[in-house]
Amino acid sequence: MFDWLIVGAGFAGSVLAERLATQRGDKVLVIDRREHIAGNAYDHLDEAGVLIHRYGPHIFHTNSEAVFNHLSKFTAWRPYEHRVLAEVISPTTGQLVQVPIPINLDTINTLYGLSLTEAEVEGWMEARAEKVDQIRTSEDVVVGKVGRELYEMFFRGYTRKQWALDPSELDKSVTARVPTRTNTDDRYFTDKFQAMPRDGYTAMFARMLDQPGITVRTGMDFAEARKRFSFRRVIWTGPVDEYFGFRYGKLPYRSLKFRHETLDREWALPTGTVNHPAEETPFTRVSEYKWITGQKHPKTSVTYEFPSAEGDPYYPIPRPENAALYKKYEALADAEQDTWFVGRLATYRYYNMDQVVGQALSTFERIQKVVPPASANDDQRLARVGTAD
Repeated sequence: MFDWLIVGAGFAGSVLAERLATQRGDKVLVIDRREHIAGNAYDHLDEAGVLIHRYGPHIFHTNSEAVFNHLSKFTAWRPYEHRVLAEVISPTTGQLVQVPIPINLDTINTLYGLSLTEAEVEGWMEARAEKVDQIRTSEDVVVGKVGRELYEMFFRGYTRKQWALDPSELDKSVTARVPTRTNTDDRYFTDKFQAMPRDGYTAMFARMLDQPGITVRTGMDFAEARKRFSFRRVIWTGPVDEYFGFRYGKLPYRSLKFRHETLDREWALPTGTVNHPAEETPFTRVSEYKWITGQKHPKTSVTYEFPSAEGDPYYPIPRPENAALYKKYEALADAEQDTWFVGRLATYRYYNMDQVVGQALSTFERIQKVVPPASANDDQRLARVGTAD
């Protein structure tokens, strides 16, 4: 008899498993249909011995000291600030160039052969921005800041490939995630804490789950676990529509396909990731892991990302009709007894890794308030046995 069955060994499930076992003494069974722990953050050595991320690069960053401190219990860190270049055609030379993204002062000066200052570039952008009365879509966000030429150069093709929708059809939250800067800061993120687990994500997850009271079974789905084990409560981190048998139809997601390559040279790219916004290029970006991990190796490995309509669900598609469909499933989830829904797929939200950790920690605090710990369950069972005798 387990106190909890946790479906999914990614961030949401693993954070909660560790908290429940170490802070409450609960017995926890963690299952995952994949053959490994760590969810989409899973990393491993490829055949050449280069540490790669099987599901594309996962760059950790957060402004939450609580989240960073919590994960620091299970890993040491390697400081790392991610930088991304976008390969586009210069409007002044007609040549392919690689420039910083998010758009910054150097991006503008390189593309247009200018020497603008920070004080001047803001006015330059404002002169090209289109007036948007009400910002509703991802297109509105960008053209309202930097105008149509830069929008089409950096965002339109990339977004159409990533989502199979035009930015004018997507919620403003998609492109609002990418800022525009008037200085020369070329970091992709500006969070207070930016670092990579020193020994990799999988090692961090292994330490998190290596606790008395936690049992892990990979290569096992929910249906098999229900046949083989007994448990009192469920934490579900998979797709919420799947839990309810797709009662109202499937929630739309975008997926990714990956092409991993090992190259017989020390370096391949000028930075961690190069974006390819051109719509005629089938992949959206290519990443080189040694920049990210700091690993020393005579060879290097890169990953190309190809957006797909088929495959594992990665990105909830932010459109009003999808939000309305999720609300139906959310009502079912709220009414489900002894079941907690946590994580990106279970709550149909486009969360970063740190946000999932924060959600899991908050969920644990709510559980603490309403669910008696295992020791209380044991006392109740003993009381019932004594009465029966």
